[in-house]
Amino acid sequence: MPVIVLIGAQWGDEGKGKATDLLGDRLDYVVKFNGGNNAGHTVVIDGEKYALHLLPSGILSPNVVPVIGNGVVVDLNVLFQEIDGLEARGIDTSRLRISANAHVIASYNRSMDKVSERFLGARRIGTTGRGIGPTYADKMNRVGIRVQDLFDESILRQKVTAALAFKNQVLSKIYNRSAVKAEDVVQELLSYVERLRPYVADTALELSQAIDNDKVVLCEAGQATLLDVDHGTYPFVTSSNATAGGACTGSGIPPTRIDRVVAVLKAFTSRVGEGPFPTELHDKWGDYLREVGHEYGTTTGRPRRIGWLDLVIGRYAQRINGVTDFAMTKLDNYDGLDEIPVCVAYDVNGVRHDEMPINQTDFHHAKPIYETLPGWRQDISGCRKFEDLPREAQDFVEFVEARIGARISIVGVGPGREAVIERHSVLGE
Repeated sequence: MPVIVLIGAQWGDEGKGKATDLLGDRLDYVVKFNGGNNAGHTVVIDGEKYALHLLPSGILSPNVVPVIGNGVVVDLNVLFQEIDGLEARGIDTSRLRISANAHVIASYNRSMDKVSERFLGARRIGTTGRGIGPTYADKMNRVGIRVQDLFDESILRQKVTAALAFKNQVLSKIYNRSAVKAEDVVQELLSYVERLRPYVADTALELSQAIDNDKVVLCEAGQATLLDVDHGTYPFVTSSNATAGGACTGSGIPPTRIDRVVAVLKAFTSRVGEGPFPTELHDKWGDYLREVGHEYGTTTGRPRRIGWLDLVIGRYAQRINGVTDFAMTKLDNYDGLDEIPVCVAYDVNGVRHDEMPINQTDFHHAKPIYETLPGWRQDISGCRKFEDLPREAQDFVEFVEARIGARISIVGVGPGREAVIERHSVLGE
């Protein structure tokens, strides 16, 4: 049975949670392999809305084992708040597995995130202030705290003390903030130990055994391709690898065992935070798409920046991730439009670019070259087969498919889990 990697093809918020939920009954494991509680998925089931930030969206499927992989950074307070919230709504979370190698967000990481972002001023990145970047920095600097460290109090105290020896100097002497007491951090982290213990496992081993036993495993990215720290619009990116390659390093699943890569592509484009955005709209159409699509951050509540669909980005995502299948979401958001502009290339100082410019400056100055497609002016939310769509909607999907280098296997036509057209099985059935 297949191992599937599910990633975002744009700047996030494409609807990855819905794509996971669509496959839920056919999955055995769902693995979150990067990021933390700096992003989220909103999933609607039977009219009930669930906002997930740290937990894999597979937590909502009763037959799925949800896994927080080693590539994730974990805020334990947020973790248990989410677990409590789901349990209160009747969702069983006992199946959750957490890698012993995942790194933990300490209180001083959140402090460093907030003060450093304020210090940058106009040069700010647009982080969520949740300590994600500083925790990944600690990981790379080899002063991080892992989940497994919480079960050895002596090691935990040593690591926290060592980390704060430097950070307290920065907080007090550069940012004029109070020093953090190591013992306060240690005691806070130790308070989670007994509750955390049943969830912790060697998840890489467990996943390897599951694949050997023909289980279906889906690796679910946080954030998206253009927020990847290596392949995104740096420096306006996240601090982890949100592309398909990150699924291997963040889960312990080797690349030779990956069968399919599914990229979720919203029918228009959005992003949260700072950074270049060639098709961004500052007019009534941007406002319209934001409102009809409820485009506000799941985690932050911030209004998302909105733009027309960008196929240069789509092609880039296909190439970087080796996409085998695209899932297009929110096609129904165009139901009220007579015409739909689609970006097919960029103009950079009079030179046409059909692929992503090689440097940040050119991308920042890129002007979209549009082709305009006819709209369909009717409600498509009830369509369940591709042939049920108006001809113009079919043409739109086929136009996009022809230009992004992989088939569009799933089309979302509404907010509910049932409002989906499955053109091809991504499971190879």
